[in-house]
Amino acid sequence: MTTITITGKQPGKTDVTISSTVNPAVKTVVPVTVLSRNLLSYGPASGNGLTATVNSDGSLHVKGTASSQWAGIRWTFPCPVHGAVTLSMPTSIDGLTVSVKCLDAKGDQLGAQINTGNAGTIPAGTVSLRFEILANEATPTEKNGDLRVQLESGDTAHDWMKPDNTSLGGGAMS
Repeated sequence: MTTITITGKQPGKTDVTISSTVNPAVKTVVPVTVLSRNLLSYGPASGNGLTATVNSDGSLHVKGTASSQWAGIRWTFPCPVHGAVTLSMPTSIDGLTVSVKCLDAKGDQLGAQINTGNAGTIPAGTVSLRFEILANEATPTEKNGDLRVQLESGDTAHDWMKPDNTSLGGGAMS
């Protein structure tokens, strides 16, 4: 059996036409949905003194002053893949850290959290992921900036892409 791999440059819907080389009249049109390589899901959220909104390009705008160190906001969503992943953050805000935690069906953490700049693994048994933005300062200071964070399959970070889901509600993390 032959395998066909199609890589799209932009997320969205399109069609692929497959034609016979023997008889060009024989062809079929296959609808294809190209998904973002960014596996994160997020959207507007507020809690613990921080507020996140989604910019028109899909990045996050975070403002406010966290209520304490390691307090912040989070989003939990179904796990889209298992295996090797990379978390990258081409834009950052001093005093904030991001991570992804793998959760089982009971909401308990599986394995180590995935941090930016390192390849990690989403273990078997992971049902959902929790994306967190936390204050890492002992005495949090006011924030007002944009974050572009990407979780993708494999061990190589690529250029940032808007995630497919930027309307997921989030909440407080403490």
